[in-house]
Amino acid sequence: MKQSMDMSGRLPDRLTVNISYAQHKKGLSGWNRTEIAPSFHRFYFITEGKGSVVLNGVSYEPKPNQMMIMPAGTNQMTLTDQNDPYTRYFCHFDAQVGEWPLFPADSRLYICDASNPEFIERTFKELVDLFHRGGPFSMLRTQACLLTMLACCLEDGGYTDFWKGFLQQTERSKLGDVLAYIHKHLHEPMEIELLAEIVHLHPNYFISYFKKIMGVTPMHYVQRKRMDEAKRLLSFTDAAISDIADQIGMQLAYFSRQFKGYTGLSPSAYRACTR
Repeated sequence: MKQSMDMSGRLPDRLTVNISYAQHKKGLSGWNRTEIAPSFHRFYFITEGKGSVVLNGVSYEPKPNQMMIMPAGTNQMTLTDQNDPYTRYFCHFDAQVGEWPLFPADSRLYICDASNPEFIERTFKELVDLFHRGGPFSMLRTQACLLTMLACCLEDGGYTDFWKGFLQQTERSKLGDVLAYIHKHLHEPMEIELLAEIVHLHPNYFISYFKKIMGVTPMHYVQRKRMDEAKRLLSFTDAAISDIADQIGMQLAYFSRQFKGYTGLSPSAYRACTR
């Protein structure tokens, strides 16, 4: 372990983690799924049952007392035995280092036996309880629980080169100019052809290339960044909601619908509960 720490250095700057859902479930509900490619990461701890996962065409059979990370944007199919269905803790989360997804969409399933399953189950139960109970410090505590378990998963699974591989992935640099352009021009119409031209790629190839690295399509990413900017403006400025819509290049009515779909709250309700 000392060697892997020397290789990885410290945690990269600007690591952010956000949990969108957490639950403990038993049975078929929510598990038997045809092929999908979600825009969020999934983290599981299996306690009972039998089943399988197919991720990017590779099959796995998660067992009790195993953890697994299913990266966003990967092609996923999940099945469980009807007579012995999975009992599992799970959460949906986003994790990025700056603009880059922590687990790229072209990666594998990270799966391992938990070296201390009692600790993982206890920590996951705390995460689920905190997520649903809420409170002034629940976000910090749930993030701490998740980061602890992600570290256990990567460590117990022997993924000691994870940070090294992340930091050395040269593919990311090719999209740097595209991401910078999107950030600077959120208030303007955004066309695939224009974004593809920045990296000198055909638009059709650019879409799949962008999704491979970022886990979502270019337009999905643009929409997410616009909503994130709107959240920032609503929380930290007194700008009128109509002005905020203008600043991210959207008509007011359309912005209000999109924002509520993204956050579950209207812009005015979001402002009221975050200030």
